[in-house]
Amino acid sequence: MSEQDAEAICSWQYEPPYNLYNFLPWEQMKALEVEFADPVIRESQFAVVRGAEDQLEGFAQFFPLEGVTRLGLGMHPDKLGFGRGKSFVQTIVEEAIRRRPEDEIDLEVLCWNTRAIRTYERAGFRITDTYERPTPSGTGLFHCMVYDPN
Repeated sequence: MSEQDAEAICSWQYEPPYNLYNFLPWEQMKALEVEFADPVIRESQFAVVRGAEDQLEGFAQFFPLEGVTRLGLGMHPDKLGFGRGKSFVQTIVEEAIRRRPEDEIDLEVLCWNTRAIRTYERAGFRITDTYERPTPSGTGLFHCMVYDPN
């Protein structure tokens, strides 16, 4: 992920209720050096997904935990709803396996986000746990989903 990609991702605007996934403006992210605005984290944990004609279609974070790669991902808001989520997620899983083949792969998703949950299930994830944790807008109920290649 280049700095230009990161800046572009900060401009994406999701419709409610998905707007909680909107990032801060790029200049604010850079000033705070959070997420992919930190050059070291951007280089080591983030990647972009490009489509036809090299268009930026999404991004992924490969967050390293003990024996686990935790995925964070986002698709460009203009690309949602066209049935491409499964292949998008599978591409990210393939990269996670390439980076750390010995790791389990998981992700967290808000329980109300049934659209994402269905996509993750179609891509091979299953719910293994449910818990509360903080979000930018308060506490949220999350599922942990683990990739099962079988």
